[in-house]
Amino acid sequence: MREVASGERRVALVPAGVTALKKAKLEVLVEAGAGADSGYADQAYIDVGAEIGTSADVLKRADVFVGVRPPTGALRAEQTSIALYDPLRAPKDVPIGSGATLFSLDMIPRTTRAQAMDVLSSQSNLAGYLGVLLGATELSKILPMMTTAAGTLAPARVLILGAGVAGLQAIATARRLGAVVSGYDVRSAVKEQIESLGARFVELPLDAGDSQTAGGYAKAMGEEFYARQRQLLGDVLSEMDIVVTTALVPGMKAPILVTTPMAERMQPGSVIVDLAAERGGNCELTKPGETIVHNGVKIVGTLNLPSRLATHASVLFSKNVVTFLLNMVKDGQLNINMDDPIVAGSLVAKGGEIVHPQVKERLGSEVKSSG
Repeated sequence: MREVASGERRVALVPAGVTALKKAKLEVLVEAGAGADSGYADQAYIDVGAEIGTSADVLKRADVFVGVRPPTGALRAEQTSIALYDPLRAPKDVPIGSGATLFSLDMIPRTTRAQAMDVLSSQSNLAGYLGVLLGATELSKILPMMTTAAGTLAPARVLILGAGVAGLQAIATARRLGAVVSGYDVRSAVKEQIESLGARFVELPLDAGDSQTAGGYAKAMGEEFYARQRQLLGDVLSEMDIVVTTALVPGMKAPILVTTPMAERMQPGSVIVDLAAERGGNCELTKPGETIVHNGVKIVGTLNLPSRLATHASVLFSKNVVTFLLNMVKDGQLNINMDDPIVAGSLVAKGGEIVHPQVKERLGSEVKSSG
C-alpha cells in the first residue's frame, strides 16, 4: 500500500521484489502510486506482473500486507500485516482490535540467518552515510586536507558516537571524505571494527561491564554511568568539528550523550548531527525535525534519514521484506511456523492479543505505571 505517514517516501516493495514473489507463486496487488515517491511508476510494477488497485481494493482483497509503516484502514482477522510497528516503544498503540496477525520488522532477531531480513540494519546503514553528508553540508569547512598555492587547509575532525551499523557506516563515509575520524562506543568489543576503518577508538576510563545484549545491541546503562561518560566525553567533543550521534536502545528513549554544557564547549561553526532525533535525541539540545543553532553550534535533528534516500532505501527494505515473507511461504501459501525463531521473534499480535513476550512485559509495565 501507499505510505501515508508524514515524510515517508519509501515503498516496502519495489518491482524486483514483485518478480521474486511471483516466482514463489504469489499474486501481487499494489496500490496505485505506491512507489511514486521512490522513483517507481505503476507501469514498472505492471511490467513484472503486479496488479494495480485502489486503496480500498487492496484492503479488501489482500491476504498479506507489506509496508514500511502499518497499513491504514481496518484489517480483518484473517489478514496478515508485515511492517514497522515499533511495539516496544508504544505497545498500547499496536492495533490488535481487528484480530489480524501482525509481524513487526523491527523485532526480527539479530542472528546470522536473519541478516538478509534485518530492515533496521539496512536502513541504519543509509542513515549513517547521510548523517555525515548533512554534517559536511552544514559545516563551514571542508573535510579533507587541501594544499593550495594560498596555503594548506587542515582536515576536519569528526567524532562518531556509537559504533553500530549506522556508526560504522558514518565512520567509513567520513574517512572516504578525508576527515580525521574518531569513534566511541561503550562496547569495547567494537574497537577493532572502528580501527579497521581507519578511525581512532576513543577510550574512556569507564567500567561498562556487560554492555551488549545477546542480540548485539548496546544495553541501556545506569544514569551514574552516563553522567561519568558525559563528563569525560566533553573534553573530546571540544576538539571536534562534526559530531554524529547514533546511540539507540531498542524500545527506549535515546540516552543523552551530549549535554548542553558539552555542546557549549565546542567551537562556533561546529556541527552535531543527531541520528537518534526520532527517539528524543542523544543531544540534550536536539529539536526533532529541526536544525537549530546554540552558541554558534548547529544541532541537526533531521528525522527519517533513510526516507531522504528513498530509491535505494526502498531497494534494501524490499529485499529484507521479500526474504522475510518467503521464509514463511510454502507452495504459494503462508505457513507461520512458530518453531522458527525468526517467525516467533517477530510475531507481535494474533487473534486480538499481544503474543510477543517482550511486548507483553512492556505492556504490563505500562499498565502498572499508569495504575
